[in-house]
Amino acid sequence: MNFQRGRQKEEPEINLVPMIDVLLVILIFLVITTTYSKFSELEISLPQATSDTPHDRPNVIDISVSAAGDYTVNRTPLQDSSTERLREELSAAAGDRPDPVIVINADAQATHQSVISVMEAARLAGYNRITFTTENTR
Repeated sequence: MNFQRGRQKEEPEINLVPMIDVLLVILIFLVITTTYSKFSELEISLPQATSDTPHDRPNVIDISVSAAGDYTVNRTPLQDSSTERLREELSAAAGDRPDPVIVINADAQATHQSVISVMEAARLAGYNRITFTTENTR
């Protein structure tokens, strides 16, 4: 039964205001809880060299390691390749110079252990400045 004869039936409508309020609350929650990471970059100016010839450094000890595991200290071949013998040769080559630079010239096919033995001998002798030589490919 329709008791309201003259009145038209109302269309149901969706109220958008509560839905917008809920979306704004969710948006505010996300903005507050989100952390923004800003990645910083370092601008580095590397030094440049104009000379291709190395400078003569008197405080350098050159150690060469061959592919077979043979050692030379300042172009003097070693017969015994033990760590203790290497330490003695490094101390003799350094003489009274304080903290020389140990330059390791290792063959590309040299074993890892032979290079580590040189580093261990330098550590036992008390020398901390160790570097390696490389070859540029062109």
